[in-house]
Amino acid sequence: MKKLFSILAITAMVFAGASNIQATNATTLSTSLPTLSALTSVNMVQDEEAAPEGDSKGFHQELKQRFIEGGPGFMGIVLLCLILGLAIAIERIIYLNLSTTNTSKLASSVEDALKSGGIEAAKEVCRNTKGPVASIYYQGLDRADESIDAAEKAVVSYGGVQMGQLEKNVSWISLFIALAPMLGFMGTVIGMIQAFDKIQAAGDMNPSLVAGGIKVALLTTVFGLIVAIILQIFYNYIVAKIDSIVNNMEDASITLIDMLVDYKNKK
Repeated sequence: MKKLFSILAITAMVFAGASNIQATNATTLSTSLPTLSALTSVNMVQDEEAAPEGDSKGFHQELKQRFIEGGPGFMGIVLLCLILGLAIAIERIIYLNLSTTNTSKLASSVEDALKSGGIEAAKEVCRNTKGPVASIYYQGLDRADESIDAAEKAVVSYGGVQMGQLEKNVSWISLFIALAPMLGFMGTVIGMIQAFDKIQAAGDMNPSLVAGGIKVALLTTVFGLIVAIILQIFYNYIVAKIDSIVNNMEDASITLIDMLVDYKNKK
């Protein structure tokens, strides 16, 4: 019982202390509320006054403004390089992704078809499979009845044709990568010449006369380098993708010749 009374007494003291604290906090809050309201209103007025000064433009707006300041002449040509380069890069990426084939699965299917149905069954598997590897397999199987050497020559020859298809228009991307910064540099040189012409016409070295021309000249170089960097990333990805597909083609060609040799020996 003593323990029960002790617990009840402690609980009552805790609740009493909590109620006193809440009353004190309420009194303090009520007295300080006008001061807080005044400070808040002052801060809001200051923020509204400072907002126009600290208002920063978005990235796209800043980029658009700088592009317009660069002038329509060289900036338009640089933009055209970017558009054409991206168009070719996207087309090549789509084509290469569609040309990617699971070579191990294709080789297994062709080998099973050779064992069960012969050359014609294997050719039917290649007809129903997309990609350069399946096309190379079909050309090799089409010459398999003549000899292994004929099949190997067909595979090598058609492999070169498929490689040319994979690398189609890639050289244009490298051209735009080199052309964009060169156009930017040309715009910079022309802008500097115009700035010096203004100095010569004015007969005085006034910074305000040449500052605008120099800024415009440097903007063309910046945008040319940006275009080259963007296209270089796409170009490296495309080249790596082509190398991967070509390696798969070479490995698959060796596998096909081995399968044909085994098929001829068992036959």
